[in-house]
Amino acid sequence: MPHPSESKVILELIQYNEKEYTKYQDLPVAELVDQIKSHHVNWLNVDCLHEKSIVQKIGEHFALHSLLIEDITSDHQPKAEEYDDYLFFTLKMLYRIEEGQIDYEQISFVLGKDYLLSFQEKEGDFFDAFRNRIKLDQGRVRKKKADYLLYRLIDIIVDNYYIVLDEIGEQIEVIEEDIYNNTLDQQFKRIQQLKKELIYLRKALYPLRDALSKVIKDDSAFIESGNHRYFADVYDHVVHLIDSLDTYKDLTSGLMDIYINTLNTRMNEVMKVLTIISTIFMPLTFIVGVYGMNFHPESSPWNMPELNAQYGYPLVMLLMGVIVLGMIRYFKYKKWF
Repeated sequence: MPHPSESKVILELIQYNEKEYTKYQDLPVAELVDQIKSHHVNWLNVDCLHEKSIVQKIGEHFALHSLLIEDITSDHQPKAEEYDDYLFFTLKMLYRIEEGQIDYEQISFVLGKDYLLSFQEKEGDFFDAFRNRIKLDQGRVRKKKADYLLYRLIDIIVDNYYIVLDEIGEQIEVIEEDIYNNTLDQQFKRIQQLKKELIYLRKALYPLRDALSKVIKDDSAFIESGNHRYFADVYDHVVHLIDSLDTYKDLTSGLMDIYINTLNTRMNEVMKVLTIISTIFMPLTFIVGVYGMNFHPESSPWNMPELNAQYGYPLVMLLMGVIVLGMIRYFKYKKWF
């Protein structure tokens, strides 16, 4: 996916009612907004917002507040605000997890009496199947107004949150299995990256829940009473996502505990082996120290006759070998290793 600053601004207008459907694209913004018709649902979508002049022209045509334009063109947490002539709703649109990081963008909606404006930071989205349903008049969207269109788009975005969370769950399982097989510093970095992404999801979901709650409870003039149940359904999905998010947060914290415990266990195993080796060599070191004093048997009343014995050297080596084998057998008997 190209960087937003490297892509041209894409304008698309889908215009429909129960009987008609029209799609406009590749038109200058001035010509496009002139195609807006009453008694139709006018969905104007803008991809790539780096040319703020285009957003300004759209804002001038629909009399959008300057602060709202600023919210559209800057990174902002999800929220809902109702003005006199329109309802503003913004949230994060998640795509997938690539190399441990969530690919996302901000998408903003402006809902009016007979229009819906959507502003996306990047080119492309996952609304193509829904656009095709509008074109083919499948489902109830062509029979509903712009507020139902807003609900469907938000619902599609929220449904994709489940895919991202499932990918996080799969990564947690993979990391856990890797930790048990081999503890590496790379796994610690992957756990930390997952924790950061979960924090980001938390910042995206909790304000989104509050924004949907505001739309449902404030009895917005731009949402028909019969459509409140649809937004309530999306609200329930977000609450379920938050519960899943908290579960994954606990699992990720558990991964860190598993990582540390596994690291400590393996360190203890290493220390145990080194301790056993040191213990085995202690009597050998004593024997070598004794016979390394080089006392000649004729120079002291307490002589060391083994120094002149014909088989003294192999006997001492044999003794050392017997001691090593005896200690190893004793340690195994005690189940120390």
